[in-house]
Amino acid sequence: MKIGFYAGSFDPFTNGHLHVVKTACGIFDKVIIGIGINQNKTRRYDKEKMLNAIKKEMVSQKLLNVECVLFDGLAAEVAKENGAMFLIRGLRNGADYDAEENLALINQEISGLDTIYLRAGELGVISSSMVYDLIKRGKDVSKYLPAKINDIIKP
Repeated sequence: MKIGFYAGSFDPFTNGHLHVVKTACGIFDKVIIGIGINQNKTRRYDKEKMLNAIKKEMVSQKLLNVECVLFDGLAAEVAKENGAMFLIRGLRNGADYDAEENLALINQEISGLDTIYLRAGELGVISSSMVYDLIKRGKDVSKYLPAKINDIIKP
């Protein structure tokens, strides 16, 4: 079974993230979305609520080969523990590639896993941070978020 591991904070999970997952589902038998818990960062949205909303979105999108997990630690190690053959990373632009390539080299050294880059799609230009900033300013972000995620971020 070909398993890919897609790690991130997903704070919040955007349509760019969803595009990456949809593409990955066509490549892998199983895609694991790993919501990383970084003790040095303050989450904007509760990790359990985000996990459950992502799970519901995967069902509503009929992406039945997706599993969602919370993890604390190194993504590459957790991916390997879960039987992943590749790490999945979304790219928005060239700057993302430069940063991701450095991370991919370290992850390969740590775990032996290679990284596959997938485009984040036409709405991939927006980041979770940008979405959060728009939310704080009272803007409608429904175009940037999957429906089940939009439901939990409303004030």
